[in-house]
Amino acid sequence: MYGHDLPPLPVGLFNFEDIRRYEMVYVDKTDLLLGLVRKPARIFLSRPRRFGKSLTLSTLAAMFAGKAELFKGLAAEDWVKEQAAKPNPVLRIDMSMRVTESPEAFERSLIHSLKLAARHWSVEPTPDESAGDFLERLVVHIYDQAGPVVLLVDEYDKPVLDHLDDLELAEVMRSKLRSFYTVIKGCEDYLRFVMLTGISRFTKMGVFSAINNLADISLDERYGALCGYTQQELETNFSGWIDAAAEKTGMTREAFLAKVKARYDGFSFDGKTRVYNPFSTLQVLNNADFRNYWYQSGSPSFVVEYMKRHGMLKPEAYRHMQVELDFASSAEIERAKPESFLFQSGYLTIERRDEESLMLDYPNQEVLNSISRRYLDLVYEVEDANRTGNELWKAFAAGDLDAVKRLFNAALASMPYRLFADKKEDFYQAVFLALLRGAGIKANGEVESHLGRCDVDVKLPHRVYIIEFKTAKDASQIEQKRAEGDEQIVSRGYAAPYADDKRELTTATLVIDLEKRVCA
Repeated sequence: MYGHDLPPLPVGLFNFEDIRRYEMVYVDKTDLLLGLVRKPARIFLSRPRRFGKSLTLSTLAAMFAGKAELFKGLAAEDWVKEQAAKPNPVLRIDMSMRVTESPEAFERSLIHSLKLAARHWSVEPTPDESAGDFLERLVVHIYDQAGPVVLLVDEYDKPVLDHLDDLELAEVMRSKLRSFYTVIKGCEDYLRFVMLTGISRFTKMGVFSAINNLADISLDERYGALCGYTQQELETNFSGWIDAAAEKTGMTREAFLAKVKARYDGFSFDGKTRVYNPFSTLQVLNNADFRNYWYQSGSPSFVVEYMKRHGMLKPEAYRHMQVELDFASSAEIERAKPESFLFQSGYLTIERRDEESLMLDYPNQEVLNSISRRYLDLVYEVEDANRTGNELWKAFAAGDLDAVKRLFNAALASMPYRLFADKKEDFYQAVFLALLRGAGIKANGEVESHLGRCDVDVKLPHRVYIIEFKTAKDASQIEQKRAEGDEQIVSRGYAAPYADDKRELTTATLVIDLEKRVCA
């Protein structure tokens, strides 16, 4: 049985205690956590969904509770042994588990969560007590019984993010959160350590105005590897699984690692450290199969709603985008620029950082494919994009460009009429790229050579395509435009980078008839 003789992978598990007790693979991040816990601190960390935030808080809870047996061989072993002599009581609140259909339901759900956390302390909420008041009374009681309290809040922003399709309700939820988090500030003298995690870091979400002494470590290079796996961590901790998966897929270890890197690496939260998406990495090792795991796990509803409302730019527009250092610090999530929202949601990453600006890009093939699929569904409204993508795979693999054009036209025909108003060459190019990437086909736009930029290249294991787009105002210009495109491919040396490539090379010009809105 595949992997039966290897340490279990913690697929879908975020509980540090379970991972350690069942001797699962654990990538030791406690050396970084030691930089946070040695002194009283108020910490905020923003990371995308399924990126290890919950596991980080679970690890911190075990550290402060002094569970030394779980830390044998880890960087924090000695610190936790000392902590075991006088452990701190820990309160954990997971906002992702709260009911948010209405402010009243959220309040009841939050009180219930606190009641569960308080079950060991013989504290019950009074009938008319708010969640904030109950939290304050609970913290003071625990402090009197056991000393300074550690408070850990996971997904602090989810009650607001759940309602980006209803901004009035989102504002009500934000007000509820602000009142609740204000209590944390009021409990300052009773708290040893506070850490909040979430996806967004917008200043008016409620937390930053309520707890004005939070240290935001989201972009701090000291903690760039706190969530996710570095290249060294991947190859060291998962060596046996890498060998097993490579063998099962019929690849060499080097080829397997290269494919994992292209699909799941590339996330950077400081512009220097690169990390793999932990969720997708564990899945590909567990299944020995390459899929868009992060996307398939369910894109959060707030990303969908944001894309619908803002009608974001074509995917290519966000490649190598230069932004200011504080681009992510918008006052309100509803007014944030798309690139800020996409970065915090995990769809964009910091490609490069200098003293005055950042360069953004998609982190890897999985994310680029996923955002393209979202554009097909929500912005371009292409019908049956999955089937079209599967057929495009077959057409490109067979070298059948007539079938490619036929499938492209079928996708264009399924799109609403209103989307085509005043659209030119780059619109059709963007839809074509989205179709390919959404299908998992490796394709790039605006590919530079020494004399110019090719509109699209498509790379398959045995074939490479160089494609130029041209537009004709009507059928009378089609052949002329096709000839211009073919000549441009040759004169500007678009195929030169593939001179030594052993794959079959095909060049083509796709001409769009603007009158009929089809690829001729």
